[in-house]
Amino acid sequence: MPVYLYELAYTAESVAAQIKNPQDRLEVAAKPAIAAIGGKFLGGGFAFGDYDAIVMFEAPDDVAVAALATAVVASGAFKASKTTKLLDGTQWVDGLRKAQAIMGTFTPAR
Repeated sequence: MPVYLYELAYTAESVAAQIKNPQDRLEVAAKPAIAAIGGKFLGGGFAFGDYDAIVMFEAPDDVAVAALATAVVASGAFKASKTTKLLDGTQWVDGLRKAQAIMGTFTPAR
């Protein structure tokens, strides 16, 4: 299954609600939502900076991830989110090999 990195930035209201009722949101929110799309939670944590929560998970396909991301954003608990599809090492090397084949066909603007 493809692997995705999902980064989320909470709204101030969401952080205030979490302060009132502290919970591990990875356990009570992320894992059940990922399971609902047929995915598998791989890991995650809470961060300082542009994003507050980071989740890595497997999902059946891009459509399932789009459904998850849409449902999460619709909750109103986040001011920003970012989804990144990750390649494994084999996929990256395959891409590099395909790049070799098209290098001579691409002409950059100069």
